[in-house]
Amino acid sequence: MTSTSARAATAPAPAPTSRRGGRVRWTVVLLTSLAIVGYAVGTYAQAGLPITASKGGVSATYAERPMAVQVTFYVHIVTAALALLVGPFQFSTALRRRSPAVHRWTGRVYVVGVAVGSLAAFVMAFFNSAAFNGFFGFGGLALLWAWTTWRGYRAARDRDLPGHRAWMIRSFALTYAAVTLRSWLGVLILLQTLTAQGAVDGERFFDNAYAALPFLSWLPNLIVAEFLICRRGLPAYRLIPAGPRS
Repeated sequence: MTSTSARAATAPAPAPTSRRGGRVRWTVVLLTSLAIVGYAVGTYAQAGLPITASKGGVSATYAERPMAVQVTFYVHIVTAALALLVGPFQFSTALRRRSPAVHRWTGRVYVVGVAVGSLAAFVMAFFNSAAFNGFFGFGGLALLWAWTTWRGYRAARDRDLPGHRAWMIRSFALTYAAVTLRSWLGVLILLQTLTAQGAVDGERFFDNAYAALPFLSWLPNLIVAEFLICRRGLPAYRLIPAGPRS
């Protein structure tokens, strides 16, 4: 598996309507990211340690686990929230142009957040509540999250700016799984509620919805990311290396 190494050709200047649409999408991503960061900090800060089943929510999955696992859970929450908080600002054209030093330093904060958060997430995958589906889904997410971020960091170090942008779009698409996971969870619970026959079983609906999330929370994000990368003329990802030019 390799990424195309050729640098993207210079794309024409986007039209005003395209720039406005981009600002709207960026604002939506920023606001939803901030909302999840606020929710996570507000919810899990109140739960505290040790985690008990009575506290409910996802944190209850780690009740009765060793204290090291519970600490790892909170390390993931803090560092992933940090990456989700600073991530949208890395795609701000105004910030890159006016304060390149700020862009670089917040980028380093993002990379550190992902590095620690992905390692913690991989450890947590062994203790998730969705069995093998959760292990492979969330474990795969953790590995890809670390790998795409590393590729983006290395591209920046090598002054490969098109490659850097492409890999960081992929990286943040995986970071944004924190948002899409909760969005899909709400949609799937709502669909079950609307189609339920008889009494509504909230706990069963939650378990059914959560079983789909280990992959659903991030695979569509990567598809959208690759579409955006191609649309911007950035180096696309290839499953097969490009053949020699004739």
